[in-house]
Amino acid sequence: MSERKIADFWFDPFCPWAWLTSRWMLEVEKVRPIEVRWHLMSLTFLNEGRDISSDYRARISKALGPVRVVAAARRKHGEEVLGELYTQLGTRFHDGGRIKTLDGLADVVAEALEAAGLDPALVGEMDSTEYDEEIRRSHDAGMDQVGTDVGTPVIAIDGNAIFGPVVTPAPKGEAAGLLWDGVVLVLSTDGFFELKRTRTRDPIFD
Repeated sequence: MSERKIADFWFDPFCPWAWLTSRWMLEVEKVRPIEVRWHLMSLTFLNEGRDISSDYRARISKALGPVRVVAAARRKHGEEVLGELYTQLGTRFHDGGRIKTLDGLADVVAEALEAAGLDPALVGEMDSTEYDEEIRRSHDAGMDQVGTDVGTPVIAIDGNAIFGPVVTPAPKGEAAGLLWDGVVLVLSTDGFFELKRTRTRDPIFD
């Protein structure tokens, strides 16, 4: 059997497109010899200085809270808790539709912590700036590989990184593996930068 390679994945729990890509990556783990290693990035930091609507800026200003909680959990319990905590957050935020309104955000995060087997009191770190420097270091480690005109998620493997893929719904089974094969192929092509078409559907969570 081929040795499993590490695929580094940068995410913000608020982003629905990163969520879908992350679920695809879990499918890829089942059919290709890779292991996903999770890293934090921040929509709040990503959009600093960008020309975005006031409504969107107000929304993503709330996104830093859950990222801080994940960073606190990582510091207390280690990297191995990131994947499960992300799953518990995303299941509630996106699959459960509870990110549509930001009311009760702390309650959702506390539920996710408990479901991940972690102390729900960590929700108190949502307003703490203690973790912002390490979040920014992680964020920059991902963005420095792809540039600042893209977003989340970022995936890196074998020293090559890319934004995306942006896909909905998340492919499953061998379809997930085939998409991965294509991503690895373009990543390994020197001078490759972009494939893109206009999105014509909203995220589909299934």
